[in-house]
Amino acid sequence: MLNKIKKLSQKKFNKSDQHNQDNNPTNTNVVRSSRPPPVTASPTPNGDSQTPAPSPSQTPNQPMFTTTPTLEVLPLLKDVSSSDRPLLFMKKAHMCSCQCDFSDTLIMPREKEIKRQTLLELVDFLHSSSGKVNETMQSELIRMVSANIFRSLPPAHYENTGAPPEGNDPEEEEPYLEPWWPHLQLVYELLLRYVVSSEIEPRTAKRFINHTFVSKLLDLFDSEDPREREYLKTVLHRIYGKFIFHRPFIRCSVYNIFYKFLYETERCIGIGELLEILGSVINGFTVPMREEHRLFLVKAVLPLHKSKSISVYHQQLSYCVTLFVEKDYKLADTVIRGLLKYWPLTNCNKEVLFLGELEEVLDVTEPSEFQHCVVPLFTQIGKCLNSSHFQVAERALFLWNNEHIVGLIAENKDVIFPIIFEALEKNMKGHWNQAVHGLSENVRRMFMEMDNDLFEVCEKQYQENEAKAGKLLEQREMTWKRLEEAASLTAN
Repeated sequence: MLNKIKKLSQKKFNKSDQHNQDNNPTNTNVVRSSRPPPVTASPTPNGDSQTPAPSPSQTPNQPMFTTTPTLEVLPLLKDVSSSDRPLLFMKKAHMCSCQCDFSDTLIMPREKEIKRQTLLELVDFLHSSSGKVNETMQSELIRMVSANIFRSLPPAHYENTGAPPEGNDPEEEEPYLEPWWPHLQLVYELLLRYVVSSEIEPRTAKRFINHTFVSKLLDLFDSEDPREREYLKTVLHRIYGKFIFHRPFIRCSVYNIFYKFLYETERCIGIGELLEILGSVINGFTVPMREEHRLFLVKAVLPLHKSKSISVYHQQLSYCVTLFVEKDYKLADTVIRGLLKYWPLTNCNKEVLFLGELEEVLDVTEPSEFQHCVVPLFTQIGKCLNSSHFQVAERALFLWNNEHIVGLIAENKDVIFPIIFEALEKNMKGHWNQAVHGLSENVRRMFMEMDNDLFEVCEKQYQENEAKAGKLLEQREMTWKRLEEAASLTAN
């Protein structure tokens, strides 16, 4: 992808560079109009001007350059000797700290192209086998990356109060795209190359990729640009894998972002990408699972189901919840009861999502854990079967297409049949949708084939209940009739 970007504008840059050199052969420095000019060179005793150069052995925690960065044409790294390469690398990194104005394409076109070409060169340098980067070079590189990516993000299109207005679907909103993404993308690519480079030792890099850096990186997940969040997801995942000493901090920070989303802002930008990272993290959990991970499941992951904007990140959330059960089968009861706790009452689309997730969880549930939640689970499923929204009823009936779930039902048929039988009979008699009517008939036939004796007992019990309900209805009607007669006599 980077080679393609590089080729697209190579000719354009060369022509622009040649044109400017022909028109102004004595001036090779290109200075941003909004920046002060570079520091004037000081004369030497011989009368020659000399620009003071910083020492490559300077302490990495201190800035190498004290002057304001300016965009200028510098020699290529491959064209200088290996001894001069570190200093040139740092000059280029420092130069790329300069920000360009992307509010208008006609502003600073040459400076933008110089920075873009320089960033491409730095990416290629880190990717090449000769890209040796010492501590001082790393310090200047991370300083440049921080200057470019860490910034104040624009507010959302809605007010800063949190959740979008009622009736506004987050999936249908037009994403905000960063206007200076041509530079920002290369900076993220440079950071990614730095993190994954085998030449970079974690013990050395942790001086620059520290908790402060990671914390600011996590704050950027609020960006509305999906391209930036995709890069952030990849970079943070690589940092988690390489810097083992940062793992507890990253997990804790992600948990805090979930808490803030749930109990403060309800702004769901970036939650899906963080859940994707969390999926990889859960895969690495050891068994038996530690108590802190169980608490995180109960306190942060399961409550994500109550958000109104769950459709934006439900796929990733369902994957993480299922992974918890796969890792520790004893968590199945906790997860199922958590889903029942946050089960929607009036949102049918959300209810369909819950039924899909429930099937995935049940598919990895052990029979011993299934027995603990049979009654509340199928009480809720029975309500779904009788839903007037045909998609909810249909999705609930599709559970019987899963062989593993049918096996679990067969082992607990004595408990499940009496709960479900009434809902199936009501669908057979009065549901308006023909597809639901047909599926209910298939499930009823499946029950009959599993245990005909139990089916007859449930049918008899249902008929008795219906007869009692009929008698109660008659008594109620008679009571109202007597009241009406008494009222008419009193009126006369």
